[in-house]
Amino acid sequence: MLKYLNNLLLPFRSCFSRRATFEWFVVIVVGFMLRSDHLGVTSIIRDLSLNSRCYETLIHFFRSSAWSPESLRQTWLQIVRRSAPLLVVQDRVVLVGDGMKQAKEGRRMPGVKKLHQESENVSKGAYIFGHLFGAIGILVGDSRKWFCLPLFIHLQDGVKTILSWKKSASEGETPSHVVQMIEQGFEAAKGFGQALLLLDRYFLSVPALERLKACHLASEARMHLVTKAKSNAVAYERPSAKKKPGRGRPPKKGPAVKLKELFVTRAADFQTATVRLYDQEKTVQFLSLDLLWGQGLYQELRFVLVVYEGRYSILVSTDLTLPATDIIPLYGYRFKIESMFREMKQVTHAFGYRFWSKSMPKLNRFLKKEEANPLEAVTNDQDRQRIQKTIQAIEGFVMCQCIAMGLLQLVALRFSDRTPKHLFRYLRTPSHATPSEATVAAYLRKSIFRMFAQNPHLSITGQ
Repeated sequence: MLKYLNNLLLPFRSCFSRRATFEWFVVIVVGFMLRSDHLGVTSIIRDLSLNSRCYETLIHFFRSSAWSPESLRQTWLQIVRRSAPLLVVQDRVVLVGDGMKQAKEGRRMPGVKKLHQESENVSKGAYIFGHLFGAIGILVGDSRKWFCLPLFIHLQDGVKTILSWKKSASEGETPSHVVQMIEQGFEAAKGFGQALLLLDRYFLSVPALERLKACHLASEARMHLVTKAKSNAVAYERPSAKKKPGRGRPPKKGPAVKLKELFVTRAADFQTATVRLYDQEKTVQFLSLDLLWGQGLYQELRFVLVVYEGRYSILVSTDLTLPATDIIPLYGYRFKIESMFREMKQVTHAFGYRFWSKSMPKLNRFLKKEEANPLEAVTNDQDRQRIQKTIQAIEGFVMCQCIAMGLLQLVALRFSDRTPKHLFRYLRTPSHATPSEATVAAYLRKSIFRMFAQNPHLSITGQ
């Protein structure tokens, strides 16, 4: 198991200009996997029994110029492509994307802004101050259990002014969160050739489809979306082939179709099929239609109306060749990214960073829309560089956490059959033959610490 982890971490050596920096990276990733409490860098020093003088070195690591989060992302994509058991549907890997909001109270932490969060949980406030991330994961595993392995997570909102410091005027403004998710998914798809991207219904929009079309024109990689439509969605039939009488351009769309009404008006046309949904064989009724959608865009999409246990859903795919019996179970896998967020928060505490900068203006909680952004007053080059390095530290911290979580998942899939069950921690109701990320982390913590206790001359970096 340790040899397997070593082989997965060795390719990252090319991402670092100095060997010492690479060794600190290994210490940090292993520390994220093994630490028993969630107090930032302090936890790594405690659980790995490092000298207290290492604290400043670990903090400096995330702001170091000897590496970049982008190089880690590219190398991690290659490792996943080579080592992970990927879910493949019609020769395409399955990506999952979603946004994630993390509350942060730092007054001098860049990227913090007021965010609205929609939730049925009464313990969550309607508005929070924090960071908005966009995450892309990939489905890995087998028929026993599927994981959403995190590929990378970007900070997407609240950093528009900071990013504009690096851009020229010709590059234009920073796109919206929805468009950035499409761009992130397509960047991941380039590493695998062809992909399907599962998204929540929030991301079905005209700008997203236009951006996807532009990405296809600029690259040979191909990515299609599988998402969900709102219940009040309206599509259009194809325009009549019959020439319109009189003058004027030919129509771009035909009669409007209220999709929700089709559950009643075309109930007799629904088909019945048995699909694997949420790890169980389920019987569903569905109706598949190819219709035009998007005001002014009128792109042809495949709509799948689903009736499952008395509930109605409208699924959408940009791939007109994808059968409905594939679209339905595919969208059922979208929730895997929510499980990934939960494990990253509770097991490795991936968003427990506390990076800030004195050069950052204090957060104004009562800033109005018409008032100027305080960051616009930062004109000193050194202050701007410090703020940019703080952003790099945040994204670098989260990227290392993605790698740590992915390694736990790969170990769970690789060694679930080889490790005696009694060595794993007690679970009252184990639901899968494959252990969870938390179980693997607990097992590694015990086995590695026992090995170091028996062999004091060993170290994580091999020195």
